[in-house]
Amino acid sequence: MTLSVLYAIDSLDPGGAERSLVALVPHLAARGVLLTVVVLEDRPGLHAEARAAGAEVLSVAGSGGRAGRVRRLRDLMVTRRPKLVHTTLFEADICGRVAATLARVPVVCSLVNVNYTPQQQVRDGVRRSRLVAARTADAATAQLVRRFHANAAHVADVMTERLHIRGDRVEVIPRGRDRNVLGDRTVVRRAAARAALGALPDTPLVLAVARHEHQKGLDVLVDAFARLVARGQLAPRLLVAGRTGTATAALERRVADSSLADRVTLLGPRDDVADLLSAADVFVLPSRWEGFPGAVVEAMALEAPIVASDLPGVREALGPRLPAVLVPPESAMALASALDTVLDDPRSAANRAAEGRSRFLSHFTIEEVAAQMAGFYERALTSAGRP
Repeated sequence: MTLSVLYAIDSLDPGGAERSLVALVPHLAARGVLLTVVVLEDRPGLHAEARAAGAEVLSVAGSGGRAGRVRRLRDLMVTRRPKLVHTTLFEADICGRVAATLARVPVVCSLVNVNYTPQQQVRDGVRRSRLVAARTADAATAQLVRRFHANAAHVADVMTERLHIRGDRVEVIPRGRDRNVLGDRTVVRRAAARAALGALPDTPLVLAVARHEHQKGLDVLVDAFARLVARGQLAPRLLVAGRTGTATAALERRVADSSLADRVTLLGPRDDVADLLSAADVFVLPSRWEGFPGAVVEAMALEAPIVASDLPGVREALGPRLPAVLVPPESAMALASALDTVLDDPRSAANRAAEGRSRFLSHFTIEEVAAQMAGFYERALTSAGRP
């Protein structure tokens, strides 16, 4: 039986939620679930990749603000008559939930981050009043959702309370990655990737994969890297792959003020993250908070040694054996020491990385995640009536 799902998302920026969606498309199709991806904003992103994976990609961008988006989404749903609507990320959640209700189509929603935290108020442009208004709208429209998918138990625990959702309406299914797309970390691939980056064989490469936002802690990473360089025992390079954001200007100033311009490279958005992970001597996640860190899953898949902030979502991804070195968030001193430890003991780092690869293969392959998501859709459709 074919199940048509209209998947509404803010945009197809190359972020974690968006990459996870694209990766799922062909594997859901193999199970009879056909996705039509609808973006609310027309921004460059993963459109070609989504279409190549087999999804139809449409847009409801236009005038009229949120009311206009709701109207265009509703009209699209009435025309297409999908069996189910799935929404992800804030604006798509608000608009998609309302539009689906108006079109009388059941709606499910993904919870992919821990939102409405006090830390969010320190980000540029996020006032407390705005955060309260967003949470109120999110909680109100959440009552229209039939079932929720959370990418981590930690996200489910926090967001059920903040959105006033019953816990029995939420299923936890992690993000997956396609091992065939990612490939393997081999000597030949590593050498080629390092050569493309202009890195000498003995140059330690530290890699972060994150958009330039306060949440991601890249300012802490730059401070930690400056401490690492000041120790003088190594001559490392720091690479940051990810799109610009509200923290970009401050991050660039921090690099310049630290006199690290010759050692720190802001790569911008990349479509070769798997190659970068293969080239890296250590992958670092310095986030202040996370829902479920998809970049950590990719690092485990490519056997990159990991240093990460000690956060509930990170621990959940890594599993009980913790194949990584964890540090307190916002501690540049602890982060510098952890980087030094990993770079100074490559044999132990390689052992942890191999353990991480095993964790990936047993929990996060795209085939396993797609099977769980197909089951989630089926259970949502057979749930009795509205929430």
